[in-house]
Amino acid sequence: MQRVINTAKYPDTIGRQLQLLAGETAEHCGWLYYDADQQDEARRYWGEALTVATVLEDASLAILVLASLSMQASYEGRPREGFNLARAAQDRATRYGSPVLQSLLASRAARALSQMQDTTAARRQLAASMRLVENPERGRPSPEWAAFHGQAELDYAQGLMYTDSGHHGAAVQFLRAALAHQDRTYGRNRALYRLTLARSLIHASEVDEAAAHAVESLEHLEEVESGRVTRRLDEVASLLHTAGAVTAREAADQLTAYAETREPAA
Repeated sequence: MQRVINTAKYPDTIGRQLQLLAGETAEHCGWLYYDADQQDEARRYWGEALTVATVLEDASLAILVLASLSMQASYEGRPREGFNLARAAQDRATRYGSPVLQSLLASRAARALSQMQDTTAARRQLAASMRLVENPERGRPSPEWAAFHGQAELDYAQGLMYTDSGHHGAAVQFLRAALAHQDRTYGRNRALYRLTLARSLIHASEVDEAAAHAVESLEHLEEVESGRVTRRLDEVASLLHTAGAVTAREAADQLTAYAETREPAA
């Protein structure tokens, strides 16, 4: 596509559309690499997409890429950068007047603040995020890429905030709610939520329930392939191996065996 953009002759309006399509494609490739847990490649594609958004002065694409980069920064343990990226996206999104979009960006900022152990500020951002989705019909519609954001995501963010502060018992109730509210069409998210719930249950000494959720997550994983989810699967399996209970060890063995069957052949 880049060769066509740089060498072919076409009207300026067509050129802009082609460049925007290339930026949107790069953003999508970035997400696929992010989910595959290949973060350097994800960063490279998102960098390309952000360059296109900047050159074209396309605020919508810029907001999407900044939100994605914020998510990645928090995932990689760079919360200060994650917060700054979320704030940059929030600044650009203000004029759009979309409550769901603004709620999503506030939850990204809250995630970064939570990792920075600034619980007060994280709660403030989450409270704002929750208020914004109480009446989603107000204001302009959200972009299609933000359609997944809703109560399940907010419950999950709340659970992660308590996890970050070491309050695993409190985290459990929100992670249970996130799983209950999550649409069954999002198999990847359901697997991630269930494994994250299992992790918090282990830390809260609810090992039998944790083992049950961990094993049940394998049903969701049959639907998707995700490096991020596999990473969480390995983490939970390791915790279960050290938990001591028979049910925990049996569940850990099942998770480990499953992970081995999904590994690519050498």
